[in-house]
Amino acid sequence: MSFLNPFILLGALGIGLPILAHLLNRLQVQRTDWAAMQFLNRSVRVRSRQLRLRDVLLLILRCLALLLLIFAIARPAWKGDSASWIPGEKRAGVVIAVDSSFSMQHGEKGSSRFDLALKQVATISGKIEAGDPVTLVLLGGDEKLIAHNMIFDPNKWDDVVEKLVSTPTTTDWDSVPKRLKEFADDMDSSQKEIYIVTDVQARDWKKRSSQFHQALVDLGSGASVFMVPVSGDGANLAVTDLDLVSGALRKGTIARYQATVRNYGTEPVSNVEVRCKVEGIQIDSKEIPVIAPGASGTVSLFVPFHNAGTTPITAEISGDLLEVDNVRRVVAVVSDQVSVLCVDGSSGGEAGKLVSAALTARGDGSAGEAYTVRTIPWLSFPSEDLEKIDVIILTDVPEITKDQSVQLSRFVREGNGLVWFAGDDVKAASWNEQTGDGGNPLLPATVGQLVNTSDAVGAGKPLDPNMPDHAVCSPLRSLAEDLFSETRFLKCLELKPAASSFTVLRLAGSGSPILLEQSLGRGQVFMFATSAQITWNNMALTPVFPMLMQQIVTYLAGREFERPQTVGESLSLSFVEEPDASDAVFDTPSGETITVPVREYRKQYVSMIDSADEVGFYTARVSVQSSGIPIAVNVDTAESEIASLPAEELKDYLKDTGIIIAANDADLSAAIDMTRTGRSSWRFFMMAGLAFLIIECLFADRLLRRQESKNTQQEPMPSGA
Repeated sequence: MSFLNPFILLGALGIGLPILAHLLNRLQVQRTDWAAMQFLNRSVRVRSRQLRLRDVLLLILRCLALLLLIFAIARPAWKGDSASWIPGEKRAGVVIAVDSSFSMQHGEKGSSRFDLALKQVATISGKIEAGDPVTLVLLGGDEKLIAHNMIFDPNKWDDVVEKLVSTPTTTDWDSVPKRLKEFADDMDSSQKEIYIVTDVQARDWKKRSSQFHQALVDLGSGASVFMVPVSGDGANLAVTDLDLVSGALRKGTIARYQATVRNYGTEPVSNVEVRCKVEGIQIDSKEIPVIAPGASGTVSLFVPFHNAGTTPITAEISGDLLEVDNVRRVVAVVSDQVSVLCVDGSSGGEAGKLVSAALTARGDGSAGEAYTVRTIPWLSFPSEDLEKIDVIILTDVPEITKDQSVQLSRFVREGNGLVWFAGDDVKAASWNEQTGDGGNPLLPATVGQLVNTSDAVGAGKPLDPNMPDHAVCSPLRSLAEDLFSETRFLKCLELKPAASSFTVLRLAGSGSPILLEQSLGRGQVFMFATSAQITWNNMALTPVFPMLMQQIVTYLAGREFERPQTVGESLSLSFVEEPDASDAVFDTPSGETITVPVREYRKQYVSMIDSADEVGFYTARVSVQSSGIPIAVNVDTAESEIASLPAEELKDYLKDTGIIIAANDADLSAAIDMTRTGRSSWRFFMMAGLAFLIIECLFADRLLRRQESKNTQQEPMPSGA
């Protein structure tokens, strides 16, 4: 036997109160001798025994009622067959965790994995008694607490479950056991049960750490834990990428995008049609003949830009059972023209000439009025009007003033791009002093000493072929290995990257950064540890340099909204100066309008949504009346690998945790009945206590009435009668 509220048993000491009252009542009797007493002795002795018997009986009833009520409030529970003669109910506090990540949407309408999960929830709720505490939580992204220690009411519960929907998020399983244990510990129940309803994706469960396994063991230490798998067919196609490959995002041009479709199933898929839409209107379509299991196929989609402004673009497929990952979204910020200003500080202007040649060596027809590159000497830079410039490239510039550093910082914060090249004339100390700005410097790294990277025979080190998943690296991956490895670096500056920077390219072997990127306000800064001149490297003599420079300019000429976000990531709207309005507005894909306050962050003003919860195009606006800027939000396609862990592997993984696996309704019902052995008897003791209390009250009332009736009959006649 156990008690949910054991300290309440101290209230049993209160049984002394009626006993004390009984004893005090006996002490109040006073003895008075008078002459006629001797004739009544016999009658009084008989009457006294009757009164004492009744008083003791009343005392017992009162004490028993008090003890039973205290026992009931202490919530006794019995395990197994102990005290089986005492009536009791099989009750438990229940925590139900339902996986709501988007893989649960896989399946036909009405029979998706999430629909099957809700049917299992109905089976679980059918075993919950009215009045029992129940907690319901949706797993996915930040878990969503639907009901916390809710007193179970079947009618209200059905209304809650009917409103549950799957979300376009992924599930962080590492944090789940700890949170579920917290929910269970927060319950007042002698027996506790935890149900985890999920499709048990193999990609998640095969990679779980030993710490996660131990957390599952700990989870079962204070509750009965049930794993309820709702697996399904693992076939799935997903559009994993939509990248700008070539072309300028300018009015009157045509850009080439590359869409990637991955087959996550175990069978090949043929004739996969990929449709490209601009602002919801289809403008191109390509077909992938066949995609092998576990492989990806790509197609080129051509997008004409007839007007300047923001342009939502999607690549879509159809025909499989998981729709949420069948669409990939991007936003193109199309301008009237792209203007690049190359500021050359090298002797003879050689570095500027090489950069200009690389940028104008275009074979896609985008050169002309829509794409201009100008080269000026460093001394002419102060007189330049930067209003119509999109990208500034600094090549071998010796130093800058503090005012020029502030000017360039503002230029980038407004949404433009800056590229910095090292060189023979660069004064590292001056650049570090003038561009350092506390936690928000202009350049992505601190400039260090010159490093010789050539080997004994005078050959430089090549680039590391292991490049990150970055838009700038996309064209380099298409190069043959021998062409890529031809680029050699003889010397470079030692760079100490800032915490906010990202390494795009490294040297093979040493891992030293060659190209760094950093966000600054609404724009980006790229920093080369090397020069454009051939005395530092042979980049200008290989295909790498023109491809890299053209891709960097294309990348920088956009705005931050051109780069798609993922569900769960934050969305922000940056301001160069403090705006007049105190709030910004975000419209969600479902039509909801969210007002977000503007706050100062790292010396700039931003308005931020902590987490994007929907897929589609959000619209950011400075105010309700202003025009909006679309932001593309996609799913994390890592969740698209929806194959479930085989039953035997799941059983083997959970064999030492004490977790019960219930794969269908029958197994689940049987498992609940088998494990729910505890019986709660507080209702029985409460009813018994109230019954004894009522009996005591009725008995006392009857005795009182009889006593009053006798007193009336024995009342003496008035003296004047």
